[in-house]
Amino acid sequence: MVDREIEDVFDFLSDFENTEHWDPGTIETRRLSGDGGIGTTYRNRSRFMKREVDLEYETIGHTRPTSFVCRGRNGRTTATDHLTFTRDGDRTQIHYRAVFDFPFPVNVIAPVLVRRPLEKLADETVDQMRKTLEA
Repeated sequence: MVDREIEDVFDFLSDFENTEHWDPGTIETRRLSGDGGIGTTYRNRSRFMKREVDLEYETIGHTRPTSFVCRGRNGRTTATDHLTFTRDGDRTQIHYRAVFDFPFPVNVIAPVLVRRPLEKLADETVDQMRKTLEA
């Protein structure tokens, strides 16, 4: 829950270039095409478990001010970020879920190898998102 209007929260978080501010793993995100709505594409460079990863994201869901979905791919991995927003007076509740699909055989061992680092990153992301929005 953040002390910001739902429209402001949606506008900031659905502009995926802002991941540099709220996602601690992001090194850089740049818009490649589009106006921010469905079909907009971004190039994202992130660091995870001491490795740099490049993904090309596409906005696949955009319903202002309640829902945003962006899917990133790099040929091997797919990451889908789901953000939903609900209003509580002048405050906004953010629900964030990132889903990762790994290729075989990584998909078999990933739950064991990356579960804890992903949980840690998720906690850090929620904390950074809240701090950024309330600054």
